[in-house]
Amino acid sequence: MDEQDLTGRRASRGPPRTVFGVQPVILPLDLGQRHIPYAEGWELQERLHSQVVDGHTIPTILLLEHAHVYTAGTRTQPSDLPPPDEPLVEVNRGGRITWHGPGQVVAYPIVPLATPVDVVAFVRRLESALIATCADFGVEGDRVSGRSGVWVSGTRKIAAIGVRVARGVAMHGVALNVDCDLTNYARIVPCGITDAGVTSLAAEGAALPDGDPLVDVGLRLGAHLREQLSWD
Repeated sequence: MDEQDLTGRRASRGPPRTVFGVQPVILPLDLGQRHIPYAEGWELQERLHSQVVDGHTIPTILLLEHAHVYTAGTRTQPSDLPPPDEPLVEVNRGGRITWHGPGQVVAYPIVPLATPVDVVAFVRRLESALIATCADFGVEGDRVSGRSGVWVSGTRKIAAIGVRVARGVAMHGVALNVDCDLTNYARIVPCGITDAGVTSLAAEGAALPDGDPLVDVGLRLGAHLREQLSWD
């Protein structure tokens, strides 16, 4: 999804601000234990979102690994879609279509932003957390002008971002490819981008721990997100 999907305003010089001067709590949802159906994760997101809006819970960063699914954002075009026999969910985030599934860690920061809401600045913070996570495992990620997400060598997308801000609180979030089957992206036009590829930490030769690295990568990502999204 490109920057125009996020907001019509220019990013401010300073960081976005949360309503609460507290660190978000990190909530791993059976991370490394099971693949969460998208509907289950979305329902939990919406419940937490309502609770944060109402002030009944503190900001939360939800970490999980989804079951195989394609999700289509509000700008998805018919030509982006996978074959009709593939699982597809239309979602209320910005951007176009992407894939979620085994080997990919997803983080949903459900945090309130102060007014005036600056979504572009918020997304830049998410990108910084993703770049730091990649660096932890020996992979150099970076931004590409005019495109959100994190890239390797400017041509291979390793992490996608799609957010929604409703009633001043963000939901949806980021997806980082750790060690997944990249052929799943061949069935779609990922994020509507036709002139670039996709990659993963494993494909880039990352120094991943033995066994299932999802938990380690996910917790590192959660920690970096909490650092980026914590301010007075």
